[in-house]
Amino acid sequence: MPISSPYKPLLILLLAGFLAALISVSIGSTAIGFEDTLRVITGSGTELQQTLILELRLPRTLSAFATGGLLAVAGALMQVLLRNPLADPYVLGLSGGAAVGALLAMLAGAAGFLVSGSAFVGAMLATLLVFGLAHGSGSWTPSRLLLTGVVVAAGWGAIITLILSMTPASRLPGMLYWLMGDLSHAATPWPGLIILVLVCLMVFPLGRALNVLARGSLQAAALGVSVRPLEWSIYLMASLLTATAVTMAGSVGFVGLVVPHMLRLVLGNDQRLILPACALAGGTLLVLADTLARVVIAPEQLPVGVITALIGVPTFLYLLYRSR
Repeated sequence: MPISSPYKPLLILLLAGFLAALISVSIGSTAIGFEDTLRVITGSGTELQQTLILELRLPRTLSAFATGGLLAVAGALMQVLLRNPLADPYVLGLSGGAAVGALLAMLAGAAGFLVSGSAFVGAMLATLLVFGLAHGSGSWTPSRLLLTGVVVAAGWGAIITLILSMTPASRLPGMLYWLMGDLSHAATPWPGLIILVLVCLMVFPLGRALNVLARGSLQAAALGVSVRPLEWSIYLMASLLTATAVTMAGSVGFVGLVVPHMLRLVLGNDQRLILPACALAGGTLLVLADTLARVVIAPEQLPVGVITALIGVPTFLYLLYRSR
């Protein structure tokens, strides 16, 4: 049965994601051929290859895919919510709140789950703070929410600087790596993948309403869309996605800004297609970026946030130049 044209881009992106994951688990300090990698995935292969791929490389690759997908979908939702193509998951200070929570946990000597849990609590606290301040005693507007987020993000930045200035020198490198985005200590990828799939399934029935909302709240209300509940839902889902991504990998920039932009240039502005495409394209991009981060100066590793910034800055400048 032939695949209808709207779903062909998703199939292509799914294939690209699989190839990126295959490259990621095959490349490392010990190179493994693609054929051997496929044997391990299908249940054969040597014990050493199974340990390298299934226990070390595959969890990190899946964590990178989940993080990139979370950030890209969150960025697409934020751009619909704020009716601003320059919005991204970090514009409202969510990453700043997560960073403060994680750094405080690190400063107290915590590690592992406690750091991730503190980052998640910090991100959700930032969400409540921004929304509460923007709402005030009346209702909020996209411009008011954006300005509130920028100010709150600046406040988080000052607190981060204060924490770093008080940190002992022995703990400072780990904190700085986390702030730049680091997947080397990513825990199990399954919570991020499950949240990504669930949010995409929840958003898909809202595709028509999101398409109308992207044209303006007044037009959406005139066409029968319940604007305020929809906006609250978008903001909460984008906050959950961002908080989960930051919890897994720290602050990874530009994925949520560039990926939705590029996909809209190719696929148009139908949210029913853009949102799942963002999940696949964002995940693929971060898997490739993390692979580069592991091999560019091997055996040392770069923070993946450095790679995404090096890719994202010129790409975004080019997109701005094209959209003059």
